[in-house]
Amino acid sequence: MANKTIVDFEAIKNNLSNVSKPIQVLNENAEITNQEIFDTFSDDDLVEFMKKMVWERALHEQTMNFSRQGRMGFYAPTEGEEASEMGTVLAMKKQDYLLPAYRDVPQLIQHGATVTEAYLWSRGHVVGNKFKARSMMPQIIIGAAYVEAAGVGLGIKKNKEEDTIAFTYTGDGGTSQGDSYEGMNFAGAYQAPVLFIVQNNGFAISTPRVKQTAAPTLAQKAVAAGIPSVQVDGMDILACYAVAKAARDYMVAGNGPVMIETLTYRFGAHSSAGDDPKRYRTKDQEQPWFEKDPLIRLRKILTDKGLWSEEQEDKLTDEYKASFKDAIKEADSVPADTVSDMLKRTFEIPTPEMKKEIDKFEAKESK
Repeated sequence: MANKTIVDFEAIKNNLSNVSKPIQVLNENAEITNQEIFDTFSDDDLVEFMKKMVWERALHEQTMNFSRQGRMGFYAPTEGEEASEMGTVLAMKKQDYLLPAYRDVPQLIQHGATVTEAYLWSRGHVVGNKFKARSMMPQIIIGAAYVEAAGVGLGIKKNKEEDTIAFTYTGDGGTSQGDSYEGMNFAGAYQAPVLFIVQNNGFAISTPRVKQTAAPTLAQKAVAAGIPSVQVDGMDILACYAVAKAARDYMVAGNGPVMIETLTYRFGAHSSAGDDPKRYRTKDQEQPWFEKDPLIRLRKILTDKGLWSEEQEDKLTDEYKASFKDAIKEADSVPADTVSDMLKRTFEIPTPEMKKEIDKFEAKESK
């Protein structure tokens, strides 16, 4: 028998890397790479994008200070991801459903929650879940928001809600979880209007993206679920906004789900719990990403156009941080949650055993 193969698997494997370059409008040198799309933004648009990124950077810095003071619960830093987060959430509408993960508190606030509510959520207080935004509370389980989003998206479709989608986030590590594929597969099968956003920030806690998967891109993981996907420069807020808006327009026209992978970077630790990035990445690895800082590139464009100044940015930063200090004071004034209240909320009608527990804790709490 001749030694002839019916299929060239190596050729197929090599072709997996034959993917388009990430979509970009403004590169790390603040050079316009897509003039046609850049021209769709007015000067006011550009300034507003900058204000939102300065707001998120200030939120990160001030919240980290609160965390060091012991005034926060769990907090996931977002420094470096401002373009990815603000660019995508600003392309959504208030009637859209947000299914956030724990690093998506800035998007939750922009979508309608207050900073005080976000701080209370961080502390595990029930009031932190009572925001008016059309959103679930931030999901702690990695990848689980994708499953929730698929269900919400199907509900949107069955209820025939017009001009409405569900949008959700996970990190690069989240794509290694079964929940992520299951959520995408469900949405793809039912053609539910769900925007799946992967914020590829390079590390799942300490595990680098290259050790998580052999897939050349995370975006192409959606292909198995029949979902169109794309990579975007996640340090370019103009590209993130333009692609997210295009995805939303595509979905509300009845075309099913989309997945976007934003190539971004978290400058600091995974969480305020104290992991040390110096233990799993080097300065040489970090420096190129610091040079891609999304605030730097848009700041240069605005400064060159005479629309921005250092004094203006410093003033805004001070104002934002002052508002966050007011928010933490407001959170401090909310009465502490009690164990008995938590137990009362567990079931509409407490079981006999739980009723005993409620009575026991109420007696302790009244002393």
